[in-house]
Amino acid sequence: MLRVLVCDPIEYSAVRMLSSAGLQVDSRPDISGEELERVVASYNILVVRGRTKVTARVIEHGVPALKIVGRAGVGLDNVDLEAAAKHGVKVLNTPEAPTNSVAELVIGLMIAVARKIAWSDRVMRMGGWPKHEAMGVELHGKTLGVVGYGRIGRRVAEIAYAIGMRILAYDIISIPQEVLARAGAKLTTLEEVLTSSDFITLHVPLTAETRHFIDRERLALMKKTAILVNASRGEVVDEEALYEALAEGRLAGAGLDVFQREPPTGSKLLSLDNVVVTPHIGAQTLEAQELAATMLAEKILAELGLRA
Repeated sequence: MLRVLVCDPIEYSAVRMLSSAGLQVDSRPDISGEELERVVASYNILVVRGRTKVTARVIEHGVPALKIVGRAGVGLDNVDLEAAAKHGVKVLNTPEAPTNSVAELVIGLMIAVARKIAWSDRVMRMGGWPKHEAMGVELHGKTLGVVGYGRIGRRVAEIAYAIGMRILAYDIISIPQEVLARAGAKLTTLEEVLTSSDFITLHVPLTAETRHFIDRERLALMKKTAILVNASRGEVVDEEALYEALAEGRLAGAGLDVFQREPPTGSKLLSLDNVVVTPHIGAQTLEAQELAATMLAEKILAELGLRA
């Protein structure tokens, strides 16, 4: 019987699917790295979220029994992919699961910044009534620039299109016309997206090329009335340059779910009233977490040639 070790909290529906297919599932959601190294050789499959680090040592201790590492979620920063490939360990994840969850958060951040919701809430809790100071702008009729037109970028565009926004899209790869048509999107240059958009949302992976992708020069291309939203990776934006643009009135506002350092303790961005922040919660919905778990279980079973 194949053995599965669940190293982080995961929805029971996924555990039930694996068990129903004949796998022995042990759950140790608080297991330490040292203990994992000691017991991993007894397991064929590891299931993790973001907490557990599947290091080269864990993988080396696990082979030859260890065959699959499954990450319920998008990022694989906590899995040593090079060591996994070297030892023939298959790594699975579920990048599709949080698509709608992240997209809805992006729209929420856009509205929160545009309508000064967080600022109004703070002032009212202190006894104020900032009715006239809380003048905002609508999303309807505005232009949204989507930088990175993958799964999440496309979903953001579809929701924004339904609200009544015009969509400009930029990506380094060609996007089929039928995909663009779903949101009435125009595929164009990065420069046009940055100079013509009222709202700009970032959906690019963090690579050597995209670190500080939004820097001083690219921030300078944006309208003074523009609002920037980042729910991709913190280091995609030069935070010092962003702070300066926001503090000096060269950018109207920003909605940030990700940061260069998390938590962003001491970040000057937290001092600005035209910034709305959330603690990297793009995938933090009940639906997204459930979907990530069940999709991972399905992928593990498919890899093994089994059915739930």
